[in-house]
Amino acid sequence: MNVLRTFYRGEGQVDFVALSRKVILASAALIAIGFIALLARGLNLGIEFEGGVVWEIPASESLTEDDIRGVLSEFGQDARIQTVTGSTDIFRVRAESTDLDAQQGMSQALAAVAGVSVNDLSLTEVGPSWGERVTGEARNALIWFFIIIALYIALRFEWKMAIAALVAVAHDIILSVGFYALFQLDVTPATVIAFLTIMGYSLYDTLVVFDRVRENTKAAEKTRTTYNALTNVSMNQVIMRSINTTITSALPVLSMLFIGSFLLGAVALQEFAVALLVGIFFGTYSSIFIAAPVLVWMKNREPEWARRDDFAARGDAAGSIAEARQSLMASRYTRSQAPRPRKKGRVR
Repeated sequence: MNVLRTFYRGEGQVDFVALSRKVILASAALIAIGFIALLARGLNLGIEFEGGVVWEIPASESLTEDDIRGVLSEFGQDARIQTVTGSTDIFRVRAESTDLDAQQGMSQALAAVAGVSVNDLSLTEVGPSWGERVTGEARNALIWFFIIIALYIALRFEWKMAIAALVAVAHDIILSVGFYALFQLDVTPATVIAFLTIMGYSLYDTLVVFDRVRENTKAAEKTRTTYNALTNVSMNQVIMRSINTTITSALPVLSMLFIGSFLLGAVALQEFAVALLVGIFFGTYSSIFIAAPVLVWMKNREPEWARRDDFAARGDAAGSIAEARQSLMASRYTRSQAPRPRKKGRVR
């Protein structure tokens, strides 16, 4: 309880900058695993992106995935099968687009092996041109997202913070893509929407940190606090806010996943919720261990902050978290107590 109370007061002593140097190695390993999975297995793109035909077949105890694959293999099709659980379990079977006669033949064969009527099957077809358009629009939305966010952060804060934030977002995207390639989860329009939503969440969490860093930077102008120590103080001041935001964001998504997937069998809700959970985790992680360290690395190359690092190495500057916190508090107190200039008025 004392530890939690300390963090809630913003008085933690965690050296996030030093810790991030070790954690980044874990990120590099995860990125490498995801890259290998992407090359070896690729992304399991949904029908909306690749086009094709999808049947929804009522599940039964006698019907297996091997039965369905055997039927479609006779038509030269390599089926992708997904079991959707809900009030009524179904098999979601996907194959490549074919002509109308072949589709009718496959529908009759699937109905026969499932022991149901053809009318009991749900058939959906999406052309490849529509999938290409969706892919292009998703790519354009992502590009514009990066441009607008970069301009906003550069104008509202500074360009180095914009670069650090975009590096964190790119890190989230790469890890998320690797996660989906590794576990072969479906990438659908709902997934893309969730990713765009989560990038906004990740940036919000990052900007909360950067806003506190900027506030402490103003207080550190008349001190010898290093940028490493300043950032560590800022991170300790907002870490509980980030954790609480993550928990309160994840709980409704978990409810959506449980109700939408396991109770209602809504595939779109399941895809949306899974993408949100992945993004929430990576977004919080990157705000703490990617965005802030990248900013520190760039700022320490500025002459003023590099000089303070040299002073700290000789013991002449506030290089520790405790020293930095005391210096910043003293600076704020001095600024708040400074007399304000009186406005000149007319002498009567």
